[in-house]
Amino acid sequence: MDERAKHRKNLGPGTKVTICLNEDRSRFIDGNVKDLLTRSAYHPHGIKVRLTNGNVGRVKEILS
Repeated sequence: MDERAKHRKNLGPGTKVTICLNEDRSRFIDGNVKDLLTRSAYHPHGIKVRLTNGNVGRVKEILS
């Protein structure tokens, strides 16, 4: 996991990321962040986000 993905300050709308889906933890999806769902500044498993396509999951890697 990308260490930057655990810190909210590194993410914002439009950031290209890879997430681990909430409903199926074995699937990884690339996309652009629409909303940050984790309110805390840090989360050990990655910040939870909603992508522009509607998928929700925790960020595993920041691509851009």
